[in-house]
Parts: sequence; structure tokens; C-alpha cells
Amino acid sequence: MKISILTLFPEMFKGPFEHSIVKRAQDKNFVKINFVNIRDFGIGRHKVVDDRPFGGGTGMVLKVDVLHKALQKTIDKKLNSSEQKVFLLGAHGKKFDWNMASNFSKLKHLIIVCGHYEGVDERIKNFIDGEISIGDFIVTGGEIPAMLITDATIRLLSGVLKEGAAISESFFSPPTGGLEYPHYTQPREFNKLKVPSILLSGNHKEIEEWRLDQSVKITSKLRPDLLKKG
Repeated sequence: MKISILTLFPEMFKGPFEHSIVKRAQDKNFVKINFVNIRDFGIGRHKVVDDRPFGGGTGMVLKVDVLHKALQKTIDKKLNSSEQKVFLLGAHGKKFDWNMASNFSKLKHLIIVCGHYEGVDERIKNFIDGEISIGDFIVTGGEIPAMLITDATIRLLSGVLKEGAAISESFFSPPTGGLEYPHYTQPREFNKLKVPSILLSGNHKEIEEWRLDQSVKITSKLRPDLLKKG
């Protein structure tokens, strides 16, 4: 899989993408991450990428011609629309979730456009497949959301995690796609707090039943909306 990230600040990704699972996935060629600097497609000697909004208002707006040029250079003309998708990060988008990450992991090429400043020229939305939000709040730019989406997508690629690891996590846990069951490790007792005895029993069938029951109870308490989806 290839993930291309269009950004004004490619240097922001160096730390997060050079460690842990994302790094291992790249080293083992499960994914190739490509950074496209929007500034390279800026206009004139000063590589201008933004301008004041028509009608007045605060802030600057990323130019549609600059973004379109960057997209045209990034899109793989050999891939069809089911193999390659382009998404803009912004407040108008559908909220990112596990199902979206799962769908992205099946693509050959995912292109993520990081917004910045006051926003982007609305006309760029005629050249993308959709818009994504990571929540009902505002961040300075799309770079941190892009890191989150990239990480969530990569860990679902076949071979990146140990077999079965991804499907035992929250939002995939059967039967409802709810929150994951609680985990415990050594020591068996800490400050008079003990590990549940069922986990020490060695009875794998009863342990799985306990974990399922705990998943449902936790989800019912903390995220009942997930049970309604199931």
C-alpha cells in the first residue's frame, strides 16, 4: 500500500513515523509513505500557496490551483477509483472511525490532503473523494489528524500486527464492535488489588466468555452508542 500526504509541513511527520509499528511496517515494505510538499507547487518566485478570502474575513485560504496541481502530480493514473482515494482533512468531513480505517487499508493508494490556515478553497472538493474529520474540535492544521489516520490504517494492513491482534481491539471486539475487555499482568496483587481469578484459571473457554461479558458491560457504561450500532 502507498499513502501520500499533501502538507505544508512534511518535517512534522519525521518523529512519529520513525518509530514503533509505522516504522516497522515501512521497513518490511507493507506500506510506502510519500510526503508531497504543497509549497513546491506554489505560484511565482515566492511559491505562494494561499490568498485572502473573497468577501473579506480573517485568515488566509489555500489556493485551489495550487492544491489541484499537487493532486495531479500525486494521483497514480494507472489506478482506478476503487483502488485509489483522495480525502481532505476538515471540519465538514465524516468522522473518522475503525470502519473507515479498515476500508482505507484495502486501497492500493490513499491520498490525504492536510488543510491549513483558515481553510481551503471550496472548489478543491470537486477533485476529491471526500472529507474527513477526527472530532468536533479545531486543530491548527491537518498534519496531526493525518498522523492519526495513517497509524490507524497501517496497523490494519495484513501482516503488520500478529495474526488476530487487530480484531481483538476496541471497536472491533465481537459481537458488537464495542470497547475491548480489561487487561492485567504481573504482579498478581498490587496495593490489595487482585487480578480476576478467572484469568488465572487456565480455562480458555471461560476466559473468552468473561472477556466478552466485560466488553459488553464496559461498552454499555462508557459508549452505549456503539451497542446500538451493533
